[in-house]
Amino acid sequence: MAYAIEMLGITKVFPGIIANDNITLRVQENEIHAILGENGAGKSTLMSVLFGLYTPEEGKILLRGKEVHIKDPNHATALGIGMVHQHFKLIHNYTVTENIILGNEPRDRLGNIDLKTAQKEVERLSNMYRLEVDPQAVIEDITVGMQQRVEILKILYRKADILIFDEPTAVLTPQEIDELMAILARLKAEGKTIILITHKLREIKQVASRCTILRRGKVIDTVDVDKTSESEMAAMMVGRAVQFQIKKAEAHPGPVVLSLQDLSVKNSRGSSAVDNFSLDVRKGEIVGIAGVDGNGQSELIEAIVGLRHVESGRILLNGQDVTSKSIAERIRMGVGNVPEDRQKHGLVLDFRLDENLILKTYAKPPFCSRRGLLNFGAIRQNSQRLIETFDIRAARGPETKAREMSGGNQQKAVIAREIDLSPELLLISQPTRGLDVGAIEYIHSRIIAERDKGRAILLVSFELDEIMNLCDRIAAISKGEAVGIVDAKQADEREIGAMMAGLRSLHTSEFGGKATSPANPS
Repeated sequence: MAYAIEMLGITKVFPGIIANDNITLRVQENEIHAILGENGAGKSTLMSVLFGLYTPEEGKILLRGKEVHIKDPNHATALGIGMVHQHFKLIHNYTVTENIILGNEPRDRLGNIDLKTAQKEVERLSNMYRLEVDPQAVIEDITVGMQQRVEILKILYRKADILIFDEPTAVLTPQEIDELMAILARLKAEGKTIILITHKLREIKQVASRCTILRRGKVIDTVDVDKTSESEMAAMMVGRAVQFQIKKAEAHPGPVVLSLQDLSVKNSRGSSAVDNFSLDVRKGEIVGIAGVDGNGQSELIEAIVGLRHVESGRILLNGQDVTSKSIAERIRMGVGNVPEDRQKHGLVLDFRLDENLILKTYAKPPFCSRRGLLNFGAIRQNSQRLIETFDIRAARGPETKAREMSGGNQQKAVIAREIDLSPELLLISQPTRGLDVGAIEYIHSRIIAERDKGRAILLVSFELDEIMNLCDRIAAISKGEAVGIVDAKQADEREIGAMMAGLRSLHTSEFGGKATSPANPS
C-alpha cells in the first residue's frame, strides 16, 4: 500500500494537556482522508504538526516512505504540503492575486513584482480547477465562500499536492458547501491527496474514502466510510450514542417580546442591507431567519443589538422603543447575543476564559464589590461552573487565553456566557458553527430549554436542517426584504429554499400582524 503521509506515534503536549497521545495516521496516495473528532480532540493540532506549526515531543513523519523533519510551514510548503486554515489568513484590503502570491511573488527583469504574470497564473489555476475567482477583486468585497477559494488557490499556486483542509465548511452556506465538495472531488481527480478535518458526518460520507476518528487526543479507529454508518462514526467520536433528531415539546408562545417595525438598515458601504423588515418574536418561541449569506441577516441582528444605526423603522422590546438606546441599555433590558463571528464580536481573544465569561456581568455582584474591586474567587468559581456545564475544553482551565482555544470551544464559551444570563430576548447567529455532533446535540437542547423557560429566541443559521428542526416559525429574508413566514411543521427544505430566493410560499403568514409583499425574485 502506497502512503503519501505516515504520522507514526505522534505525541504533542501543551501545559496541562496532552493534545496528541501516540497518534498514528496513514493517508494513502490520492485519497480524501477525513479526520473526525470532538472539539478539542486534537485534530487541528495533529495537522499543525504535519504543516510545521508545531514540533512533536515524540513520533516521526514519513512522506512517501521517507522520513522528514518538518521545521516550519515554509519547509512544509517546499515539500508540497498546503493547508487551508479554519480561520482564513487573508489580508482584506489586498486583491485576490496579491493574497495568493504573497511571499512568492514573480519578478520582472528589474526585480519588480510582475502582477500581470501573476494574474494570468491565477486565472489559469482558477479556470483549471473551476474555482471562478476574479483575480483583481479585493478580499473584503467578496463572499466568505470566495475567500475560501482564494485560500485553496494559494496552496495550488505553491504547487502543493497534499492538501489539508481544517474545518473548511464552518463558515459556508449550504450552497457553498456543495460547491466545495465538488471542488474536493475535482482536486482528487487531478491527483491530489486531501486530508479533511471535520465533524460533519454528511460531508465525510459525501467525499471521503477513509476516516480516522480521534477522541481526547487518541486514535479510536480508522474506518472505511462506505462500510460505516453516520451513527457508528458519531458514537466512536463522542463515546456514546448520539440523537440526531431534536426532541422538543409543542411551543406555547406568549406575548410579543421583540417587535421589528418597518426596519431599514444600511451596510458598511452605505447600501441598503435591510429594507422595511417587520417581524414579531414572542415569549416561548424560536423564530428562525432563513437566507443565503449576505442578504441582510448580519445587519439585522447588529441593528437589534445596537451595533448598527437604524435608518428608519422601530425596534420594540416588551413594547418599549429601544431603537436609539445604547448596547449596554439593551443588555440591561434583557437582550442576549451570540454573534456570528465569535472572534470579532464574541470574545476578547487576549483575555482569559474566566474574564471572557463575565464580560457582561463584571460590574455586578458577586464579581464586583461596592467599591469596584473584582472578586477573583467568584470569577473563577463562575468559570469552573460554566466549563463543566458546557464541557468547554481549555488547556489551562479558567486561565487559558481565548485565542489558545479551538474554534468550537470558543463558540461554547460564548454560548455559555449568553445563556447563563437568562435574557428575555436571545439573539443567536450560527450557534453550532464549528461544533461536533455531541456539542450540537447539547447546545440544541439548551436552546430548547431556554425557549421552554419562556425566552424569546431569534435564530440565524445557514444550516437549513438546524433551522427546520429547531425553530417553531421560519422567516425568510432575501435581498434584505421579508419574504414571508411559515410554521416550521408545514415547511419543507425546497419551500424554504424558494423563499430564500425571494418567492413567497403558499403557507406564508403575516409578519407581526402586518402583511408583507414578496421580494422581487429577479
